[in-house]
Amino acid sequence: MRDSKFLTEQNAKSIWHPMAHPGEMRSHPPRVIMKGEGVTITDIEGRTVLDAVGGLWNVNLGYSCEPIKKAIAGQLALLPYYSGFRGTSTGPAIELSDELCRFFEPEGMIRAFFSSGGSDSVETALRLARQYWKVRGQLDRTKFIALRKGYHGTHFGGASVNGNPTFRRNYEPLLPGCYHIAAPYTYRNPFGETNPRRLAELCAAALEDEIAFQGPDTVAAFIMEPVLGAGGVIVPHESFMPMVRAICDKHDVLLIADEVITAFGRTGAWCGSRLWNVTPDMMCIAKAITCGYFPLGATLLGKKVATAIEGNKDAFGVLGHGYTYSGHPVGCAAGIAALAETQRLKVNENAAARGPELMAALEELKARHALVGDVRAKGLMAALEIVSDPDAKTAADKETMSRIADGAYAAGVMVRISGCNIVLSPPLVITASDVTRIAEAVDAGLRAAG
Repeated sequence: MRDSKFLTEQNAKSIWHPMAHPGEMRSHPPRVIMKGEGVTITDIEGRTVLDAVGGLWNVNLGYSCEPIKKAIAGQLALLPYYSGFRGTSTGPAIELSDELCRFFEPEGMIRAFFSSGGSDSVETALRLARQYWKVRGQLDRTKFIALRKGYHGTHFGGASVNGNPTFRRNYEPLLPGCYHIAAPYTYRNPFGETNPRRLAELCAAALEDEIAFQGPDTVAAFIMEPVLGAGGVIVPHESFMPMVRAICDKHDVLLIADEVITAFGRTGAWCGSRLWNVTPDMMCIAKAITCGYFPLGATLLGKKVATAIEGNKDAFGVLGHGYTYSGHPVGCAAGIAALAETQRLKVNENAAARGPELMAALEELKARHALVGDVRAKGLMAALEIVSDPDAKTAADKETMSRIADGAYAAGVMVRISGCNIVLSPPLVITASDVTRIAEAVDAGLRAAG
């Protein structure tokens, strides 16, 4: 690697960064992260901080997971790559698909289709949903319904079902036939409803109304995150996803659970669908499937979808879809090791234990700082919504958000800005003392901005 002087001078000059304005990155270069160990990261200036972002929701096991590193090195020595297209497969792909179907057996998943990440996994689910209805002979079922504030990746299909204009407007027109209903977001919703259970009922009724308006025989699927992540950690009432499942069943609409963030323990349950006791028709997983050590994603299929496509006898059953790196042997080897270590450490239980501690600390910050309009959390995914006017719920500006993040970093913790939210998604192996450290650093950031 080139020396630090070169990296500092060339920072943001040749590279465009995701989710950022290139001009802003050039004028205010991002931090350069050079090392990760345990739950900490070290930047190019030698400052070590606790990573309360967990990479990007995905480094569940921290940065020192030797079993994953050894699995990657071993597979690189044996077979660094081979195609998973028709006619060939690899051992790690076969083994990981079996392990995933066993792990998600309570959700009824029986098949896996591998890809390179979360956006791919969502795109695959949307395409397979349309293919399913073609196999069933219902060619008009092409529409998708999703939640406002939901996030489903950046491919054209995923962006089209995204419920945030930030990820849509610059790329419109997007995929036709995508519609959105209000999310069960108690802090901001069009109903003015603050009771979570009642709001869940109103949003579920809106879904049923939208299906009826579009025509049930034209709707392919409803897609949702069990807990909305990038939209600001919006935690639905426990009744919401079961009501959605019942409505989808009533109108014979597929339910796609986007578990890219929520799978593998982050909510305190092994996945978001299990948290709410729901069986979806398809699941999208990625991120913690390898804990960030290798790009990998998968779309999991339940019996209803899998048996229909497998039983088809004409061209509609052919999977005219896939990626060069589908079932990458190194990625799958990493996934096998990550899944084993994830279960061995019972990180879901640690997330369930640390989550209430984190929420309690954030509630204290809300009571102390007028800038904090709302706090939300489930397990180890949390957000503080920052406002300039608590009564009007006016979203804080970018400068304020940057001051908070910079103040927290100076106090020893990396946090993430998402709109007017400070998002926290630390590794699932953090301790109670790490939770205290995170809260103290966020407090310092709020004081710096206030």
